[in-house]
Amino acid sequence: MTSPTIGVFALQGDVREHLRALTTLGVDAIGVRRPEELERCHGLIIPGGESTTMFKLARAFDLFEPLQKRIAGGMPTFGTCAGMIMLADRIVDGTSDQETLGGLDITVRRNAFGRQVDSFEGDLAFEGLDGPVHAVFIRAPWVEQVGAEVEVLARVASGPAAGRIVAVRQGSLMATSFHPEVGSDTRIHQAFVDLVSTGDTVVVGKER
Repeated sequence: MTSPTIGVFALQGDVREHLRALTTLGVDAIGVRRPEELERCHGLIIPGGESTTMFKLARAFDLFEPLQKRIAGGMPTFGTCAGMIMLADRIVDGTSDQETLGGLDITVRRNAFGRQVDSFEGDLAFEGLDGPVHAVFIRAPWVEQVGAEVEVLARVASGPAAGRIVAVRQGSLMATSFHPEVGSDTRIHQAFVDLVSTGDTVVVGKER
């Protein structure tokens, strides 16, 4: 695949920022609000936003089941912040009615890093990338447990949350607790574009 079409879930969240990053990389990027738009996509990004609102809107716009079907069928999908929660099989501190699309064999703690005022930035080592990634955390989750097939891509390096898992990959699915769409560093988006383009779902160098 030389020129994949990558969609961004566009009912809520940091849609424009992800579209801009993908366009910078020369990708055909589209907002996804309806099932027919999802059908055009070779891959999908679920952005940061509010996870409880996202699943309710996905239900309201008849996107929830089509998304689940495509993800279960192997469509490469990248979730950031709330998108990580949407892809998790299990949630801690979610609402009583909260649903997820699932696919990632992880347990995520919602709003683990605290409220909006507790947002912070920091540099992280990210598996497979040369040099650190500057990560922006905004009411972010973290991963409390990972399954046997999940590769840990990044952990918090220092501070009270040192060692917490904030980026993972399992086959065709990726997720980060932070917002890689903020700023001009497109390396994580490029890694996802490469995943979509090559269809490489092999998990290597697993760390737990």
